[in-house]
Amino acid sequence: MSTLNETYTLSNAVEIPKLGLGTWFIDDDKAADAVHAAVGIGYRNIDTAQAYGNERGVGEGIRTSDVAREDLFVSTKLAAEIKDHDTAAAAIDESLAKLDIGYIDLMLIHAPQPWDDFRGGDYAEGNLQAWRALEDAHKAGRIRAIGVSNFLRPDLENILANGTVAPHVNQVLLHAGNTPVELLDFCEERNILVQAYSPIAHGTLLDSRQIKTIAEKYQVSVPQLCIRYTLQLGTQPLPKTANPAHMRSNADVDFEISEDDMATLGTLDERDYGEHAAFPVYSGK
Repeated sequence: MSTLNETYTLSNAVEIPKLGLGTWFIDDDKAADAVHAAVGIGYRNIDTAQAYGNERGVGEGIRTSDVAREDLFVSTKLAAEIKDHDTAAAAIDESLAKLDIGYIDLMLIHAPQPWDDFRGGDYAEGNLQAWRALEDAHKAGRIRAIGVSNFLRPDLENILANGTVAPHVNQVLLHAGNTPVELLDFCEERNILVQAYSPIAHGTLLDSRQIKTIAEKYQVSVPQLCIRYTLQLGTQPLPKTANPAHMRSNADVDFEISEDDMATLGTLDERDYGEHAAFPVYSGK
């Protein structure tokens, strides 16, 4: 599972492990055990968010692990509805307190719009206000890298044109069957690492006949194929699981997908998310 030992280097020279553990939908009282298990398996990159409601548990899992804090990479996200500087600054303080791990390696704005108006109104100024709070915490050394999530090109251009620090990361919904090529190219040109959340499309790709067929060709599972796909795109996947067996399997991705199969996976359209179709799932919370 050599992938667990590999890293990307962000534009500010901070190293981030290539494979991470997503903790979306892992309850706070179960997060510590999940994180503890993942770190024991070899994961060094753990992703959470204020909206997940499990920062306390994630922090406990980090603190009680047998790995030094400086060898772990912990990310969280500013709640999507926060679009002013002072509220953002207070929320950053709250995340630092709940995690209780000394500092945050990466903090993102969770979305360019509040969830109840996702892809709706113009929040350009509010995003800049939240971004400046992240910049302040980054400058103070409380956060090692800062970024965004679910940002499209115009949202990114707003930060790039008006911020003093360019986003180090953009975390987006990315998986075989949903490959936003233009956004990936835009981020690559500006040295913004793309993180891929839900690389198995909330689990719906497990039922994809086309993806199953390609997975069988490589004698791997559908999740392994999907995770490897995002890695070969040069992105950083964050598969979510609380199951240690799945954590191990998800990290066993030391194989190579051919150029032809990468092209096939990149042109698929697999965006029927079933029970998660009403994306974003935080709408109305």
